[in-house]
Amino acid sequence: MTAKKSAEVIIDGKVYTLSGYEEEGYLQKVGSYINNKLNEFNEMESFRSLSVDTRHTLLELNIADDYFKAKDSVEKHELAIEQKEKEIYDLKHDLIADQIRIEDLESKIKELEAENRELLMKKSKLEASLEDALLGGMSS
Repeated sequence: MTAKKSAEVIIDGKVYTLSGYEEEGYLQKVGSYINNKLNEFNEMESFRSLSVDTRHTLLELNIADDYFKAKDSVEKHELAIEQKEKEIYDLKHDLIADQIRIEDLESKIKELEAENRELLMKKSKLEASLEDALLGGMSS
């Protein structure tokens, strides 16, 4: 198991120690995300005039909204990936089936070519026999 790590981050002007199994860069990224959200809200004068509890609740709701939107996006992408993987599987299956059909057709072509050669040889023999018979019948 990975060791727990800590990082000091500044959120809304206060230093916090975040702990987790993630790298320090990730923990800093989390702190930065919270700061960006706070800055986004603090730019709105209507937000600054609300009570601290209401501001925290709005911030929490906004973060939860971001989370669920990101989660929905991931689920849509995962579904799209699953569909693409199924399409790839189906295409591979079709490709293999087509390759088998091609091999069967190539085998049939070879058989027909061999049969054609045999028939041409029989034809040549029959023509030669017919010519011999016609020539032999004329000399009698």
